[in-house]
Amino acid sequence: MRLFGFRGGVHPEAAKHHTERRPIRRLPLPRRLYIPLQQHIGAPAKAEVAPGQHVESGQLLARSQGLISAPVHAPAAGRIVAIEEHPAPHPTGLPVSTVVIETDSEQPPATVPSTEDPFTLPPATIAERVGAAGIVGMGGATFPSAVKLMPNPKQPIHTLIINGSECEPYLTCDDRLMQERPEAIIDGIRLIRHALQARRAVLAIEDNKPAAFAAMAAAARQSEAVEVIRIPSRYPMGWEKQLVKTVTGHEIPHGQLPGGIGVCVHNVGTAYAIHRCLRTRQPLSSRIVTVAGGAVRHPQNLEVPIGARLEELIDFCGGLTEPPARLVMGGPMMGQVMPHLRVPIVKGSSGVLALSAHEVDDGPERPCIRCGRCVMACPAGLLPLEMGARMRHDDLDGAEALGVQDCIGCGCCSYVCPSKIPLVHYFNYAKGELQNRRQEKAKSEQTRQWAQARSERLAREAAEKAALRAERAASKAQQKRPPHPSKEPL
Repeated sequence: MRLFGFRGGVHPEAAKHHTERRPIRRLPLPRRLYIPLQQHIGAPAKAEVAPGQHVESGQLLARSQGLISAPVHAPAAGRIVAIEEHPAPHPTGLPVSTVVIETDSEQPPATVPSTEDPFTLPPATIAERVGAAGIVGMGGATFPSAVKLMPNPKQPIHTLIINGSECEPYLTCDDRLMQERPEAIIDGIRLIRHALQARRAVLAIEDNKPAAFAAMAAAARQSEAVEVIRIPSRYPMGWEKQLVKTVTGHEIPHGQLPGGIGVCVHNVGTAYAIHRCLRTRQPLSSRIVTVAGGAVRHPQNLEVPIGARLEELIDFCGGLTEPPARLVMGGPMMGQVMPHLRVPIVKGSSGVLALSAHEVDDGPERPCIRCGRCVMACPAGLLPLEMGARMRHDDLDGAEALGVQDCIGCGCCSYVCPSKIPLVHYFNYAKGELQNRRQEKAKSEQTRQWAQARSERLAREAAEKAALRAERAASKAQQKRPPHPSKEPL
């Protein structure tokens, strides 16, 4: 199969050797689970339980709100002790609404094999069940997966691409999942293909994962419905635009999604979650997480219930050998820096990294020397040095004109910058401020519309009252008018 290159990208040190040979282990069930209601792109879920209530494993805790939303389920049986504000897995550590469960036992949730063949289900039913199971993109995007499974007759999907690249350094959770559970993943891919009615399904695995490739290729030969291919190891290969370009040779037009060119992209973890949903009726209430970094005593891959706090994962891995210089949820390139260990694992948590001082090469920021390395590394074809210059002068409009909204936040520019300028932080800040500006503009427009509607309503009510007064006045005048003299015959 012919592969196509993409512009930019970097080759950071993989640092996967600590965990790539570590089998997946199950984290013992914590005494308490902290389950945020916002674990996905879109509106937060709405709680359906109350403090004091007992819940069973897999029970619905919070219902989705609208199309771009996802429900939340109980990872284990237990008692709801609170629905409260709890620190979120976000750099700010600001609190979000969280369901706190005091768990009953350390037994894993029981599975109930489905008696029906999911391949006999209509595509719309598959999408509905995936949505009800709370499945979101497991690669970190956390976009509700059911939305991608809803067929669009005007834009049919002809190619399904499953992302097995796992290009972020340190992370090996997808690698181990492919090595240990290949048949389940292939089944999930076939089910997704059936739901999309796609002609072709391709599983793309970076060439630095030979064991995963061998396991998946062997499993795929049993069905002959999934094509397993090797792709070059190059960051950010896992970003869907780069992956689609590499596999199909087609670029996704500006402002469009892969569906616009007939392609759908899902992560291997998502395929596995869909297999469990349709075969054993399990909602998304746990996931595989890589715990690594130079400050972790025994790096491992763990199967973790949603809501377990980072400190419990670190303790199970033997604790820390030194205070971490940086604590990251996700990978080191695109992950988010955590303020402390008391935040919970959520559906999009692919890794927990406790990085030592020698692994964090920040250095003092120096003036830009205009070497152009960031331009060559940018996979989105942007001008990071020019956008950075605009941002250092608080020129949001200038940065927007140069395309800062198209930045994918991969961090390639910051990685190659010899002056240690945190370019990606500037761009993330710019996108946040531009989003705030759009929201303020929308609020102002909404307020203007409300004020205009109020003025029109008051004017209409005043006109109606004036008309009513005029009508009453005319009626009174009619009543006071003397009667017409009767005409007597002569």
